[in-house]
Amino acid sequence: GMSVSREESPLFRAGRMSIIAYRGLSRYFQPLPGFLGSTFQSGSIMALALFDLDNTLLAGDSDYLWGGFLVRQGLVDGIRYERENERFYRAYREGCLDIHEFLNFSLRPLRDIPGAQLENLRQRFMREIIEPLLLPAAQALIDLHRSLGDTPVIVTATNAFVTAPIAERYAVAHLIATEPEVRDGAYTGKVMGVPCFQAGKVTRVLAWLEKTGETWAGSYFYSDSHNDLPLLEQVTHPVVTDPDETLAQVAERRNWPRLSLRQGTLAPDWARRLRECSRVCNALPSDNTSIR
Repeated sequence: GMSVSREESPLFRAGRMSIIAYRGLSRYFQPLPGFLGSTFQSGSIMALALFDLDNTLLAGDSDYLWGGFLVRQGLVDGIRYERENERFYRAYREGCLDIHEFLNFSLRPLRDIPGAQLENLRQRFMREIIEPLLLPAAQALIDLHRSLGDTPVIVTATNAFVTAPIAERYAVAHLIATEPEVRDGAYTGKVMGVPCFQAGKVTRVLAWLEKTGETWAGSYFYSDSHNDLPLLEQVTHPVVTDPDETLAQVAERRNWPRLSLRQGTLAPDWARRLRECSRVCNALPSDNTSIR
């Protein structure tokens, strides 16, 4: 058959370009362990930095606290509502929450309370309940990822009505949350689409990736909850953050990194690791390789 010179071979040309790219990069970065043996996507600098919200970026659970706040305002049937709120929160912690049953309960006040009053309540809730639970180390972590060219995204099971102002307060432009249904400008008390909970978080992030053209390459996800295992298993770098007991055990078995945001400042060794990983994070071995 006809011979093809090495110069004309697409495979040879691709190999040569990879070597040039690697040489160019190596001027700026120390070679990293496993660098040559891993995939490096040229030009794929930006990575996703995904964050759970409740008990991760926040020293409390905004969904549960919103329920308690409504009880104290006398806007819901106090004793019964509080008991149900408590029951659902316990089920969530134990990993056996029926998300649809919970949403029927938690979204009903959005339907029953007039819009102007709702907005007023939300502002007070932010000021009185949420502000004291914001974590300076969480803000520092978000800011560091952004400064390294990553895209911060909050991914939360708590509905968007409650969480949108919290994401805004942390200056995170992208929020993937459970969406309350709106019809004719009013909340219906029902959920719209897939609830952003457990495997639903993966479904919702996949839909967001398709819409934005972002990828999983080099992605991080920070979470405290074993309910988030499906998404933790999906990203390149799962980071357990002030974890519950179940997640702490899983993390230990899988050798996942562990972080706390409750110390007031961001742990210097984690900041250093992120900076070193920056720009070549796609070339680093995944923390999930052992379970893929």
